[in-house]
Amino acid sequence: MEYIYKTKGTCSSKIKFNIENDVITDVEFTGGCNGNLQAIAKLIDGLTVDEIEKKLNGIICGNKSTSCADQLAKAVRCAYEKLNK
Repeated sequence: MEYIYKTKGTCSSKIKFNIENDVITDVEFTGGCNGNLQAIAKLIDGLTVDEIEKKLNGIICGNKSTSCADQLAKAVRCAYEKLNK
């Protein structure tokens, strides 16, 4: 299932990805630091929601209270919970 998450407090404005059961693939960010976000997308491709949360949850960017990586952790959890209602 394709899922789109609108980010909050980051340079990227949205994150699009596929979720099957709890596995995340095909992550794409809109906006943000293109090279870094492409790297994050490749590094987490095929990981589970729990694995992504453990690696990325709580990462901040500069003086912000979040980051694109932190928003991705929130996005995958949100998608997972909507799938399993």
